Order: sequence, then C-alpha cells, then structure tokens
Amino acid sequence: MSFTTRPEIRGTFGAVASTHWLASQTAMAILERGGNAFDAAVAGGFVLQVVEPHLNGPGGEVPIALKPAGGAVEIVCGQGPAPRAATIQAYRDQGLEVVPGTGLLAATVPGAFDAWMLLLRDHGSLPLRDVLEPAIQYARHGYPLVPRIAGTIETVAGLFRDEWPTSAALYLPDNRVPTPGKRFANPTLADTYERLVREAEGQARDRDDVIEAARHVWAEGFVAEAIAAFCRTQEVMDTSGARHAGLLDGDDLAAWRATKEAPVARDYHGWRVHKAGAWSQGPVLLQQLALLEGVDLDRMAPTGAEFVHTVTEAAKLAFADRELFYGDPDFVDVPLETLLSDTYAEVRRKLIGREASRDLRPGDIPGYGGDLNRLLELALAPPPEQALGAFGGGEPTVQDDRPKHGDRQAPGDTCHIDVIDRHGNAVTATPSGGWLQSSPVIPDLGFCLGTRAQMFWLEDGQPASLAPGKRPRTTLSVSLATHADGRVLAIGTPGGDYQDQWTLHAFLRHVHAGHNLQEAIEAPGFKTDHMPSSFYPRRAKLGTLDLESRFPEETFVELGRRGHHIGISDPWSLGRVTAVGTEDGLIKAGANPRGMQGYAVGR
Repeated sequence: MSFTTRPEIRGTFGAVASTHWLASQTAMAILERGGNAFDAAVAGGFVLQVVEPHLNGPGGEVPIALKPAGGAVEIVCGQGPAPRAATIQAYRDQGLEVVPGTGLLAATVPGAFDAWMLLLRDHGSLPLRDVLEPAIQYARHGYPLVPRIAGTIETVAGLFRDEWPTSAALYLPDNRVPTPGKRFANPTLADTYERLVREAEGQARDRDDVIEAARHVWAEGFVAEAIAAFCRTQEVMDTSGARHAGLLDGDDLAAWRATKEAPVARDYHGWRVHKAGAWSQGPVLLQQLALLEGVDLDRMAPTGAEFVHTVTEAAKLAFADRELFYGDPDFVDVPLETLLSDTYAEVRRKLIGREASRDLRPGDIPGYGGDLNRLLELALAPPPEQALGAFGGGEPTVQDDRPKHGDRQAPGDTCHIDVIDRHGNAVTATPSGGWLQSSPVIPDLGFCLGTRAQMFWLEDGQPASLAPGKRPRTTLSVSLATHADGRVLAIGTPGGDYQDQWTLHAFLRHVHAGHNLQEAIEAPGFKTDHMPSSFYPRRAKLGTLDLESRFPEETFVELGRRGHHIGISDPWSLGRVTAVGTEDGLIKAGANPRGMQGYAVGR
C-alpha cells in the first residue's frame, strides 16, 4: 500500500463521500438518525447547493444513479430541457453562432429540485422537512466560505457591480469580495426553501403527498412564477458581450418532471458498469472500457507512459464518437448498441498506435451522426475576443487561458456525492449548474438559473443540435458498478469533459493495479482536451495531454516522444473523484484531497 493523505474509510454502518466536508457530514448525520442512503444523498445534495454555490445551485441539474438493496440499478434524469421558444433561428436572429456561456439565453428548465424529490419520494424514508433542514440552516445562519468561492466572486466582481446588481447584493456585501474562511449566509434562499416546505405541508399531510406538493409548488407555484418573471423582464449581459432576455417561461417549468430510466451498462473484468444514456456523456466511459477490454493493462505501471498513452488514445476515439453521435434519445436515434459492441470496439481499437493522434476520428456508422467537419470548423476557430474576460465564461469554475505559475490548469468543475448505507442501498449523484457566475441572482429566490443550453450546437442536423423541449447532451455523468461477487461501487467526479476521464482512471487503477479507493483517487491525474469543449466557446485543443507534475520524469519524456502536446499541471490539480463501495461485508469510501475540501466519512 502506498502513502495517501488520508485513509480509505472502512466500517459496517454506512459511508459518504462528497466534494465538501459539510455535505458529507450532513449525509452521515442523516444515516445516524435512521435515514437511508437516499435520504442522506438528498440532504447532502441540498447542502452542496448552499456551500458550493460557485459549482452548483437550485437552478441547476443532476443525474442520479441508485441501487436499492437487492434491486436493480436505476437512473434519475434531472436534466431539464430547452424552452419551447428556444429554436436555432431564435438565437441566429440575435447574431449568435453558439449559445452564450452565461446569462439567461443559456437557461434550460431547472432539473435538480424535482430529481431530488423523485428520489426522496420513491426511495427515501424521512419527511421533506427533515432532509431540507440542514441546507436551510446553513443558508440562514451561514457556513465557512472556501477560498475558491471567494476567488470566483473576485473574478466576476466587476460584472456583478456593472451588470448584475442582484448578484452583487448577495455576493459582494458592503461592495467587497467576502473573505475566505469567514461565515457567509444566503437568507433569501433559506426563505425560499422554508416557504416551499410550508406551502407543501399546507397542501398535504402524508409524507409522499407532501413531497408531491413540493414538486408542484416548485414547478407551478411561486418559484416558477419568480423564474418566469425574471426571464421575461430582465435583459442580462452574457458572454456574447450583449444583453439578452431569457426564453424560459412558466409553461416550460410546469410541463416538465424528472424521470427514471434503465441504465446503459457494460461488463468489464467481473464488473458491470452502469451509466446514464446518451443525453449525458455517460456512455463514453463504457466505450473506453470496450476499447481497453482488449488491452493488457495489468502489465502496465499506472503512472507509466504506456498506461497514460493507451488510455488517452482510447479516450480520443470515444469522445470523437460522443461528438458525432450523442444527443437526447427522445429526439435522436443514437446507435448505442453498435457503439458499445465488441465488434465495433475491435475495429476502433486498431486505431490506437504508438504515436499520439492529432485528428478527431469518430467511427463510421451509416445513417447516424452529424457533420463533424462543421463542428471542427467551429471548435478550431479562434475564440471570440470577449469569450474569456469581463463577461465571465461558460465553465463552472471561472478560468482563462493565461498560465498560472507556469502550469496548465484544468477548467471545469462541479459537485459530487456518493452514499452507501448498512442496508446495502447505494446512490451517486453529480449536481451542477446554476453556479453563482452563470447568471444573475433572482432576487425573490436567492439563486440563479443554469446555463446548460450552451452544450447545444446552433447547427442544423447535428445529434446535439438545439431544439425546443430537447435535453442538451450534458457532461454530467454518474457511475455505479456491481461485481459478480456482490461488491458495489458508486464513483464519480466533477470536471466537465473530464468526468468520464478521471472516473475511468480511478476505476482502472482500482481494478488493474489493486489500488484501494483512496490510492486510486490520489494517484497522479491526467486529461486530454482532444474534443470540442462542451462549454462556451466550444473550442477543441487537439493532441493535448496535461499531466500532474507528480508523474515520473521518464513518463513525460516518453509521452513527448510519442507526439503528445504535453502540459504540466500543478501536482494536485487534476481530478476530484469520490467513491464509496462494499467489500467482504465492509463499507468503504475515499475522497479527493485536491482543493482541500472533499471528504469521506463513515463508521
């Protein structure tokens, strides 16, 4: 066993791992009070909205994978669709070639609240008030502000002061960037959730009926009314450098509810890995597993050049397919059966050579896919002058392309939580969207809308083309794996386009190198941007490969020799994986030390 910054947590009662210690401890407290894993995940998820507002919020979305004890894996889709008025022509008429990364034009129907409520109603055991109370308390009375929140606010402080006064009123108290480590509160958000619970309890008594009433209040009551009014009456500065009103209205919110669906799955070395469908990027992880199934990873050192090169080249092939074929299956016929087949993987695997590929090489499946040449034309063009500057950016973590301390940084981030209880229930979720820098705070609610519509293309004929009522092909991705011997593993990470890279890397090191969960999470990270970015302004960086500086020197030398455009990142900068699992009657967990806020707890 190698040194790790913290132990792999092991016990028999339950375990939680998340991207913030307060969410982890909240979820564990729910388990201690007699709640199950699903109650705990909901409570922790709502706390994440409060304590990581730069990475997610009530106006965002969430995919959830769950496995009841003794039951089958299910997926909850908490990704809301585009508004009815969101046509390609509506954006083109405003002079736009891509959907802005910030502001109201990029808003889809907020999906997180209803998805959490669906999980709570069908699988939880505690009343609505009990699971929302921790988030309400943190919003009302405050929580310690992590440095990255303050850093994000500082980056967009000028935008808040000049253009988004409702955000300035909340996030710039006394017209100053709040101090890291100090207590910060959002009493308006506490008011919103307290009113929502109060109105729901006023309409029903039975636990399930109260939850249903809360869903109605959100989608058709005062919350929906405030969202619709804000979109209708406000013109908001966004990344285009112009002000635009929103397209979302009350009918859009009233017409949508979160849904359940069967997962997409693939077997790999005794494990069966379950993912959400092609409305997410989830199947791209399964495609990578299919490609790597025919490779002897057991003989490769997990920090060696052969391992990094092979895994990266497989990722390039899978992500090229993502861009060409994936889209909302309600609108697009996605050839997943072919994409995940052994026959297709065998053909594609032959493209993995000793040299790094500099081309985007999707497969050829007659009758499916879009026009990759047009997407590449957009993805390889110089970014708009205003894309990274005073008007923010599309990524949840505000970044720019200027080097910091001489190193390349990983843009993109969000939140994650995993829970397993003593009964054997397991759940994993990646809440995101509605981060504080995405659009102005709606003053009556204390939160802002998300910007997931930036993941649509404003090009006809693409699987991920914008259409009214269509879900964007989101980056959000959850993984829940079951083993033939009864083991369960719930695992995931923030990271935008890197989610199904970093999760895969930890999983492979766990399976092939025998790392425990904490070792697999802490192993040196790497990633490629060899695909059109899912975030505004949708640019690709073909041939790039960034690695944490903790890799051995010989790994960098050999990868450079193979033709990769190498970037050296800070030693603890790539990845935020968390995981919980079972093994030999024990429950175990690990959490990412990068950023110094993720934590695993259990007993």
